[in-house]
Amino acid sequence: MKMAVIKTGGKQYLVGKDSELLVDNLNVEAGKTLEIDKLADIDSESHEVKLGTPVLPAKVKVEIIESIKGDKIHVARFKAKSRYRKVRGFRARLSRIKIVAI
Repeated sequence: MKMAVIKTGGKQYLVGKDSELLVDNLNVEAGKTLEIDKLADIDSESHEVKLGTPVLPAKVKVEIIESIKGDKIHVARFKAKSRYRKVRGFRARLSRIKIVAI
């Protein structure tokens, strides 16, 4: 089985063909395809690994399935004995992608 290591949003992911991931927002419409840099190429059948310096010339083709918002995170500040409390919320924007070709 062929697998690849891709980098998007400052994070690295180990992916195979037809796998789906949740990554940081890519600012691309749903249904569009795009190419992402490939850091490593792994073939488990022939036990061969190709590493890029820093990336390989080949790209991984991905399809954007949807853009969604993640779970809400509450960030609170508190100072004792001074009646200071501040609560803010944050929801990360995410993209669900599907690997089309490695």
